[in-house]
Amino acid sequence: MHLEIVKDYETLSKRAAYILASQIILKPASVLGLATGSTPVGTYRELVKIYNEGLISFSRVITINLDEYYGLDKDDEQSYHYFMREHLFNHVDIKDENINIPDGKAVDVEAECRRYENIIEAVGGIDLQLLGIGQNGHIGFNEPGEHFEALTHLVDLTENTIKANARFFSSPEEVPTQAISMGIKSIMGAKKILLLASGEKKAGAVYKMLKGKITPQVPASVLQMHPDVVVLVDEGAASLL
Repeated sequence: MHLEIVKDYETLSKRAAYILASQIILKPASVLGLATGSTPVGTYRELVKIYNEGLISFSRVITINLDEYYGLDKDDEQSYHYFMREHLFNHVDIKDENINIPDGKAVDVEAECRRYENIIEAVGGIDLQLLGIGQNGHIGFNEPGEHFEALTHLVDLTENTIKANARFFSSPEEVPTQAISMGIKSIMGAKKILLLASGEKKAGAVYKMLKGKITPQVPASVLQMHPDVVVLVDEGAASLL
């Protein structure tokens, strides 16, 4: 794992966008694994700037998002479909047919999970996977547990995750209690991984990910086994290192 520590969130966002843009320049038909949440918002804003400068095109890029809340329609303002349109897709030249996000309203969840895995396989795997990290060490919505979930699956969200995400909703009661998420094997299958963390609240999770033992109690710790990971953190997230 390669660790980069930068001064602040703005610098982190610009550096992350540069890494993603470089991937697109090197391979215009890249398959990008994308994340949601507050951390990558700045990265997507910087990517849009790079696109508007005419330096990159998303016309051949395929995107595969990590997860989606179960029970939310794609047009719900709290859905990750909506998030991605607002922060990235509506502002670049990506083709609708190249955007892949789990269906949060799928009636047959197991079939939806199989469909998603088939998409990843059909496109030849993910070239660069963008990740955030939860305060409890989760990546995607792979929560701490007794074992690693391998493939795309339905997750029961922990109380900590629900509380952490409540800031995006009117009340904690509105936060969905389940999500469809790519599994650990799905994430680890990416050729390259870029993990972002910002702020002192993430410092404990970053420390355990980098310095702790590999355990499903800290899902991000499994990244120690991946051959090509960049961990990009600001000084707050690195404060315990």
